[in-house]
Amino acid sequence: MSRAPLMPKATAVWLVENTALTFRQIADFCGLHELEVKGIADGDVAQGIKGLDPVTGGQLTREEIEKGEKDAEYRLKLLEPKVNIAIQKATKGPRYTPVSKRGDRPDAIAWLLRYHPELPDSQIMKLVGTTKTTIAAIRDRTHWNAPNIKPVDPVSLGLCSQIDLDFAVQKAARKSGRGYVPDAEPVRTLIPAAAAVAPAEPHHEEAAPHAKKHEEEEYDADSVFAKLKGLKAPSEDE
Repeated sequence: MSRAPLMPKATAVWLVENTALTFRQIADFCGLHELEVKGIADGDVAQGIKGLDPVTGGQLTREEIEKGEKDAEYRLKLLEPKVNIAIQKATKGPRYTPVSKRGDRPDAIAWLLRYHPELPDSQIMKLVGTTKTTIAAIRDRTHWNAPNIKPVDPVSLGLCSQIDLDFAVQKAARKSGRGYVPDAEPVRTLIPAAAAVAPAEPHHEEAAPHAKKHEEEEYDADSVFAKLKGLKAPSEDE
């Protein structure tokens, strides 16, 4: 079949319980496997699922069911809907935000503005599902609830996924020409063995001549004898 009924398992449960259709007919109509329908009949599959009447739901007629019950080779036909509802395609605008999480959007916007100022307003709008006016009000602190807004990671609030956030940040960095470059760390190499085991004696050897010279100046022999000559021994006459 090209199109399956609404809630196929619930529809199969109702058909198993209320008709004499074969497992093959129900499986073909609901888009299920024949063994899966047999499991529903045995109570092994779809436990706790309440049957959905396809007749009252406008998906099948009583006459169509009777035809199938009379002929096991007959394939049931799904009724075409009377009103064609156009399927909306995904747009590039802001994503839908559940009502329960809309109160968290100002905190998420404040976090993005503080920690990722490179993000344009259009990216913030897509991440948290907000408007440009709200972003401007939070940036200028003219938002009606500005005193109570606290920066909170939108991922932890469940407003966007970490993958979407990382992708938006990388895209903004590429456009601004400031690719993410981690802080460069100095390359650490092993200390040469010669430097590690060499004794620190050269420094003492350089200082040794000065100390020796100082000792020679302090204990100069000439100066000592000169002082001794100045001391005359007392004569015997005296």
